[in-house]
Amino acid sequence: MKEKTHPKYVETKVTCGCGNSFTTRSTQKELKVDICNVCHPFYTGKLKYVDTAGRIEKFQKKFAAAGYASLNLGKKQSAEPAEATEA
Repeated sequence: MKEKTHPKYVETKVTCGCGNSFTTRSTQKELKVDICNVCHPFYTGKLKYVDTAGRIEKFQKKFAAAGYASLNLGKKQSAEPAEATEA
C-alpha cells in the first residue's frame, strides 16, 4: 500500500442533539448529529419534529388563516362532449 494516501482512522465521540453520546471510529475526532437511535421516531415509536430553523412554525403561521381553502373551491365544470351526428 502507498503511504500517506489513506486518512487517519481514529476513535470518534458522537454527540446527539438529545444529549446521548457514544463512541465509534471514523476519520474525524468528533461528530455532532441531530438524531440518533435513542430519539429517532422509528426506534421510539413517537412522532417528533426536528426543526432547527423554525420552518414548521413559519409554515403554520403563513397558512393558518387560509385553512382548507382548496377544499372549498368548486370542481371545474367539464365541457360536455359534442354529440356525433349520424349521416
